[in-house]
Amino acid sequence: MSDAGERPSPRKGAIVLGGAHGSLEIARSLGRRGIPVWLVTADNPLASLSRFVQCSFRWRGPRDSGALAFLTDLARRHDLDGWVLFAGSDEDVWFVARNHTALGTLFTLTTPASDTIRWTHDKRAMNARADELGIAHPLTRQARSREELASLGMTFPVILKPAMREGRNAFVDAKAWRADDDTTLCARFDEAKALVGAESIMIQELIPGGGETQFSYAAVWDHGKPIASLVAQRSRQYPVEFGFTSTFVVTTEQPQIEAEACRFLASLDYSGLVEVEFKYDARDRRYKILDVNARAWSWLALGAAAGVDFAFLQWRLTTGEQIAPQSACAGSHWFYFSRDLAASVWELLAGRLTLSAYLQSFRRPLARAVFAWDDPVPALLDLPLSAVRVAKRWLARRKTAAVPPLQSVKLPT
Repeated sequence: MSDAGERPSPRKGAIVLGGAHGSLEIARSLGRRGIPVWLVTADNPLASLSRFVQCSFRWRGPRDSGALAFLTDLARRHDLDGWVLFAGSDEDVWFVARNHTALGTLFTLTTPASDTIRWTHDKRAMNARADELGIAHPLTRQARSREELASLGMTFPVILKPAMREGRNAFVDAKAWRADDDTTLCARFDEAKALVGAESIMIQELIPGGGETQFSYAAVWDHGKPIASLVAQRSRQYPVEFGFTSTFVVTTEQPQIEAEACRFLASLDYSGLVEVEFKYDARDRRYKILDVNARAWSWLALGAAAGVDFAFLQWRLTTGEQIAPQSACAGSHWFYFSRDLAASVWELLAGRLTLSAYLQSFRRPLARAVFAWDDPVPALLDLPLSAVRVAKRWLARRKTAAVPPLQSVKLPT
C-alpha cells in the first residue's frame, strides 16, 4: 500500500529499502539537498516519519516471492528509471545482490552483486576470506549435535551466532546468545537449532572487554578503492555487559584497523557503503574482525559530523562524479540518547563513568541517532519503540533464566 497514489514521478531521486537509523540518515542527507527520497519498508516505520521522505510504501519484505515484481511495478508505474537504490538492512542487501541484473535494468544500484556480497553476508565465508588474507578473527566452531558440542574444547564464555541474518526469529533478532557453561550452551544450541538448523549456528569465543574494545572502519568504496572513510570506537553500548547496539561512538585514528579492513575490501574489488567491525583482543594484542555490513549502519550520521557525508558521497558516485579520496577528522561524536542514557546510568552506578565524563559527551561536533532540529518527528516515535524493545529484551532474559536445562526435550528431526 502506498501514500503516493498515482502522482507523477519527480526528478531522479533515491529509493531506500527498509532499515532504521541508517536509512533515516540517508533520507536526511539527500533530502536536505533537494533530492527526492522514497521509502519501501516492511517493518521499522522510523524513516517514514521524516519530512525528507516524500513517499513511503509498505511491502511484504525482501523475502517475499513477489518482492521483485513489487519493485518492478513501482518503477514502471511511477517512472523511476535510473533512481538510486539503497539497501537499509541485511536482508535488503541480499535481495538486491541476488536480483542484481533484474534490478540493475530499473535502478542505479549501490549494492554489489551476490558473488561479492556472499563474503559479507555469510560469516562463515567472511572468516574463510579473513583466513586467506591473514586477518585475525575470533575462534569459531560449528557442531551438528550436542555430542559434537562436547568435543569443541572451547573456553567459556562463548556466543552462538547465526551465520546469516535471514528471516525473523528470536535467534536472528538477538544477533547472538551468550553461554557461560555447558548447560547453557546445550540449551541455547537446542533453541537455535530448532529455529535455523545446526548448519547455520556458529559457536564463537567471546573476546574479553566491553564497547571500548570495539572499533569500526566505515567507508564508501568504488571499484576496489576507498573514496571516504573513518575509524570509530564504540565507547558505550547497550546492553552494557554484552552490547548489540552502539550508543556512543567517537571517531579516532587506528591505522592498523584501516589497513586490515582495506585488505579485506580490496580483495573483493568492493563498491558501496560498508562498515567493518573489529574487537581488540588484549590476550594476543590483535584486532579481530567480527562483521562486514554492506549497508547503511546505525551511526551513519557520524560521517557527516566528521566531514564525510557517506550517503551524499555515494549519491555523487552514482552520478559519475569523480571524487578525490578523503578521510574524517578524529574526535567527532555520535550518540543514541535514549539507549545511551540507560547505558550511562548503569556505568555511573558501577563507577566506570563519572558525571563529568558523561556531560562531556555532549560537546560538538555531535551527531544524534534520531533527533534533528529540522526533522524532529522521528524522535517522537523512537522513544516508545526503544522502550518496547528494552521491555522485550528484559522479559526474554527473565524467561531464559526461568527455563531449566533442556536435557529431556525431544529435538525435532
